[in-house]
Amino acid sequence: MKTIEKSLIFGLIISILMSFTCFHGTCENISKKILRLHILANSDSSIDQALKIKVRDKILKSSGAMFDTAQNKEDAKNIVSQNLGSLKEIAQSEIRRQGFDYNVDIKLEKTYFNTRKYDEITLPAGQYDALRILIGEGKGKNWWCVIFPSICLGSAKGNSVMEEILTDDESDIVEESENYEIKFKVVEIFESIRSFFANLKF
Repeated sequence: MKTIEKSLIFGLIISILMSFTCFHGTCENISKKILRLHILANSDSSIDQALKIKVRDKILKSSGAMFDTAQNKEDAKNIVSQNLGSLKEIAQSEIRRQGFDYNVDIKLEKTYFNTRKYDEITLPAGQYDALRILIGEGKGKNWWCVIFPSICLGSAKGNSVMEEILTDDESDIVEESENYEIKFKVVEIFESIRSFFANLKF
C-alpha cells in the first residue's frame, strides 16, 4: 500500500476517533446534569406491573412541587436526600393500600442506563444519578423518567425543559436523535462494557 493511501486511512481513523471522543464527552456532560427516577416492579407478572404503575402515580402526584426550587441537579439531589424517608413512606403506604405486603427500598445512587427515549427526547447511555424505588424483589420490568429537569413531574414539554439546562450541542443530541443513531449505539456499547468492568468484584 502506498504511503499516501496509508496516510489517508490513518487520517480517517483519527478523524473518526476524535469525532466519537467529542460526542461521548458531550453525552457524559448530559448525564451529569440530569436526575432520573427509576421504579422497579417486584416481578414481570401483570399484577406486580400494575402495582408499579400505582406506586409511580402516587410518587409523581405527591412530589409534583417538590423540585420547584431546584436550580440544578445538585439542588434536586439534596431535595431527594432530605425527603427519602417521606418518599419511602408514600410508596410503602400505596403498596399496603393496594393489598400487598412487599417492602420497598428507596435510594439515591448512580445507575447505568441504556439509551432511552422519553417522549421527544433521547438520553444517551451512561451512568446517571437516579432516585431508585425497588418494590419487593425489584426484579420486574422498570419504569423511568427525569425528575430534574422536571419532565415527568409536570406538563412541560421535555425538549423545552431540557434546553434550560443543556448547551446547544447537548440539546441537539437529545432532541435530534435520528441524526445520531449510530453514535448512540457506539456509546451504548462502550458504556455497557465500562459498566460491566466497573461492577466486577475482584
